[in-house]
Amino acid sequence: MKTLLIVLLAFTPFLQRQPPRQVFYDFRNEPAAQPQKISPAVERDVLSKVFRRYLVNPNRCKADFDAGEEYLAGARRAGQIVPDVVQVETGSFTAAGQTETAYLIFVNECNASHADNFGSKRLAIFSGPRMVAEMDVDFKSSIVLKTDLDKDGIDELLMTSGDMHQGEVVEMAALVSFQNGRMRVIQDFGSVVEDDCASLRPGSAAKAKVLYLANAAPGQMPRITVNHFAAGCGKVRRWRPARAF
Repeated sequence: MKTLLIVLLAFTPFLQRQPPRQVFYDFRNEPAAQPQKISPAVERDVLSKVFRRYLVNPNRCKADFDAGEEYLAGARRAGQIVPDVVQVETGSFTAAGQTETAYLIFVNECNASHADNFGSKRLAIFSGPRMVAEMDVDFKSSIVLKTDLDKDGIDELLMTSGDMHQGEVVEMAALVSFQNGRMRVIQDFGSVVEDDCASLRPGSAAKAKVLYLANAAPGQMPRITVNHFAAGCGKVRRWRPARAF
């Protein structure tokens, strides 16, 4: 007993020195921020620089057109799209010290189905009136956080994508950056939310991840660690640690 007490006393200063982990993002919570609004004139200007031709009314979509083997790409080539700017974020995305605006666009290819994720998603980055980068973002449909984790003056975005089928909601997330005209995935977190409460099936539950920042040397990208949680489907969610999903 005396030996155990000595060991505990020896480790007490070490345990006291450990700072609490810093939460990077908690997917148990609903996003609080409201998307920034832009005027119709700004949206028209952005879309006209991203797309050579597009439709402004989904009723103008053709019932059938030759899209080729890759439907979404073919619809874009044919101008059979009804694009919409859904989110705006300001920061320095392509180089340090820049004042840039990133526009997340739902391309809304005509007749795109659930199997097509209802159309592709793109990000256009502008410096003032000039478009400096534009790329596909692999169906990522929301910007949930802007950050500069390695303090290099270039912002990263935590972006999510999601799907709902038969009462089950699945949300995926990744931390990405945008340089040299391309999107680079810094860390892919896979599914961050799985919630089948709306299905009303027996045993339905909600699962979510909390992301934490690990320590990193100055100028280096910190590694992000993950904890898993689960809760029942009541109005008040009582989250508890859970197995990985």
